[in-house]
Amino acid sequence: MNIRFDGKRALVTGAGKGIGRDVVKKLVECGAETIALSRTQSDLDSLKQECPSIIPVLCDLADSESISTALKDCGPIDLLVNNAAIAICESFFDAKRADFDKTFDINVKATIVVSQIVAKGMIERKAGGSIVNVSSQASLRGLKNHLIYAASKAAVDSVTRTMSLELGPHNIRTNAVNPTVTNTAMAKVGWSDPVKVKAMTSLIPLGRFAEVSEVVSVILFLLSDFSSMVSGSCVPIDGGCVASLGT
Repeated sequence: MNIRFDGKRALVTGAGKGIGRDVVKKLVECGAETIALSRTQSDLDSLKQECPSIIPVLCDLADSESISTALKDCGPIDLLVNNAAIAICESFFDAKRADFDKTFDINVKATIVVSQIVAKGMIERKAGGSIVNVSSQASLRGLKNHLIYAASKAAVDSVTRTMSLELGPHNIRTNAVNPTVTNTAMAKVGWSDPVKVKAMTSLIPLGRFAEVSEVVSVILFLLSDFSSMVSGSCVPIDGGCVASLGT
């Protein structure tokens, strides 16, 4: 399967680190003119050094009023990956109202606002398009100490399904990916405790966490015409973890 995006323009949010950064690099490799949005200038600078053709956009998605300004000169977009997110992991009784607001502002509201801007352009051009929202396994099963984060990702799944219904008639496909813990640099720090890792991997039939490349490959598939009849799906990338709920 040779995925190519020649002649396409893509936008990736949360492009500075982890999954988003690798999505940007693969999109460029596959021929897409790629806009990389991040809130961290140093991440954009280093990414620009790796991929000189990218169009960097500095924007803090927590400030929803700044999004339209940041994207106004980006031009037409055919492919969108809503990857930006934060994870504040708290138990039920420790969950704070401020953390709820901050998490939902970035994980949910920004996904909606960015998608509204991009999809409007797709509709005006009658060009169709593909949108992938990066959700989480946490939306599909209960996880201790992930109350607010899991709720925000469940909201992303719901937003994805509704977007697919309303944008589908315009030939715009919307899907989500729901990865398990993925071996990004940040995750390797957060999951450095062997006891914690064993407890989590014991729930995964394949017995391990996901690699970034395994998540990126599914995102690229969903963006591509190889998935032209796939829309409204929330795709677990979890080694069978959700399936194990029935066992």
